[in-house]
Amino acid sequence: MLPRLSLVLGGAASGKSVFAEGLVAAGGEARLYLATAEALDAEMRAKLDRHRARRGPEWRTLEAPRDLGPALAQAGAGEVVLLDCATMWLSNHLLADSDLPQAEDALVAALDACAAPVVVVSNEVGLSVVPDNALARRFQAAQGALNQRLAARAGLVVNVIAGLPQVLKGQLP
Repeated sequence: MLPRLSLVLGGAASGKSVFAEGLVAAGGEARLYLATAEALDAEMRAKLDRHRARRGPEWRTLEAPRDLGPALAQAGAGEVVLLDCATMWLSNHLLADSDLPQAEDALVAALDACAAPVVVVSNEVGLSVVPDNALARRFQAAQGALNQRLAARAGLVVNVIAGLPQVLKGQLP
């Protein structure tokens, strides 16, 4: 049984999404996939198509690049939600010049109000070098703060490296 909130961290191409999909699928509940990425070019469209094909038809998918509240409110008690990913969600808000504290507060409130357990995928960006430009530094700081906020609330936190999960908090079901 999954806790109300789980956080799956990892670097780019670490296997975090595949691990999170397996975690959700193992529960046997109906699956709701909240997609935050936007297909802004052919490469990203192809990547999203590959992910959709890998998940298969067992997943109900909602696209919510910025406003996750209404999407999370659609989750039923008999579902498990996979929010993939907080990094793209944050990037979308940064590029839209959103009020980040307000957006994060709204996200946390929506997670708290969600009727279903939620597994959030997010990139761990604190292991890399300090970026050389202001926007990238702002992103790195904001992503680190968001990850810390989510991890503090989560009952399960897993870091995935090379496809291998390391439990940082809680226990795998």
